[in-house]
Amino acid sequence: MTKTVGNKPKMSLVERSATKYHLNSFFAGIGGFDLGFEKAGIAPAFHCEINEFCNSVLQRHWPEVPSVRDIVEVKASELPDSEIWCAGFPCQDVSLARSWRGRDGLRGKNTGLFFPFINLVKARNPKVVILENVVGLLNSHKGNDFKVVIESLTKLGYGVAWRVMNTRYFGSPQSRPRVYISAVKGNLDRAIRNLYEKEFAPMPSRPREGFLLPSICNKTKAIVPQISYCIAATSGRHTGTDWSRSYVSYHDRVRRLTPAECEGLQGFPVGWTLPADNFEQSDEDIDTLRYHAIGNAVSVSVVNWIGKRIISTLSKEESSCAAGEWDQILQAAANASDSFGDEKKVAIRKFSDIEKMEIRWQSGGCAYQDTILDTSVSPAPIRCIGSKFIEHVESKSVDDKYFLSPNAAEGIIRRVNNQGRTLFKPLSDALHRMVGLDPQVDEVDNHQVA
Repeated sequence: MTKTVGNKPKMSLVERSATKYHLNSFFAGIGGFDLGFEKAGIAPAFHCEINEFCNSVLQRHWPEVPSVRDIVEVKASELPDSEIWCAGFPCQDVSLARSWRGRDGLRGKNTGLFFPFINLVKARNPKVVILENVVGLLNSHKGNDFKVVIESLTKLGYGVAWRVMNTRYFGSPQSRPRVYISAVKGNLDRAIRNLYEKEFAPMPSRPREGFLLPSICNKTKAIVPQISYCIAATSGRHTGTDWSRSYVSYHDRVRRLTPAECEGLQGFPVGWTLPADNFEQSDEDIDTLRYHAIGNAVSVSVVNWIGKRIISTLSKEESSCAAGEWDQILQAAANASDSFGDEKKVAIRKFSDIEKMEIRWQSGGCAYQDTILDTSVSPAPIRCIGSKFIEHVESKSVDDKYFLSPNAAEGIIRRVNNQGRTLFKPLSDALHRMVGLDPQVDEVDNHQVA
């Protein structure tokens, strides 16, 4: 019988060995891919993760899964025969959040670790490869970095599809757009179906409302918007980008999120990122490590959605995308009633025609052999999975260390004003009260009670 840890179905060792599909997880972090896929019925079989804290978290949840820390030390011949490989390869060198420093892209020491990973793929040829990265990968170095990633897979005989998907529409109330890449050996149709439903998914309506409409906890009187901004890999403290950070507001107090709240917004059970007992750090240091690890993680809810589709496509009879079928696949993908939507917006081109030029990649597409199709697609499934930020806010007393000081509140107000930004109104009101200023409106109107 499946054991339960928090809200996570935890496979026993016997169940894991008997599972039909297995996963090799590279740049595993705190196990977002592993947890999401395990919930779908895909058993983790191998971890590669260099961070000491993340390794402690992985070992606490999957102590029997073998692990190698440095990807350059992984030997292809010693990897388990897993059908599915995943990699949330480092994003630091392509992230838009660091663009003011200049982006090294795939030449960077972190994001460049994609290359030892693709060499392992070349050596072992797994059936399915799933990648995740920040949306900045699409335009890094004028689009050429994304071209390298996609073309590296097509040259190895993979059919490839990609799609920008936002966590907020998959059951976790955090606006977190990320590009997901699906590659299936010799099969474009399966690569597409891992990320796309059979019918066109419409664009979500009124996405800004989620950041503006407040919800209030009847017990604690905590107020938050319906949707959180993206959880960043920071210490959790306030920064100069306060307008795009999520805070919990009260009448005259404001605090940052706790690690447990961040876990929930990423789809992890509460307490998931607590390390093993033998990991020796102060509570404050562990908090910082938890914030960083959660911010770097892949969203469990999106991965679970993809994992279910992978099992569905692998379970069907084998079909391939032979050269003679390619025209039919393009026609199906470009058809207005198919997954990619309006055929007038679909661009079809060749890798050989875009050498050393600026490439404007759209939010979804596919590639096989030398041909690429891309277009603008919805970041949501056909039926969005609703959830609200307030559902993950602590309903018990929170330690004073998470609350902002009046000086911090004053700094936030000053920076936001200097940047010409507007804060979530209950947050703005509470900050003004903290520094002795009158807010424009004292009460929260049209709130929802949780």
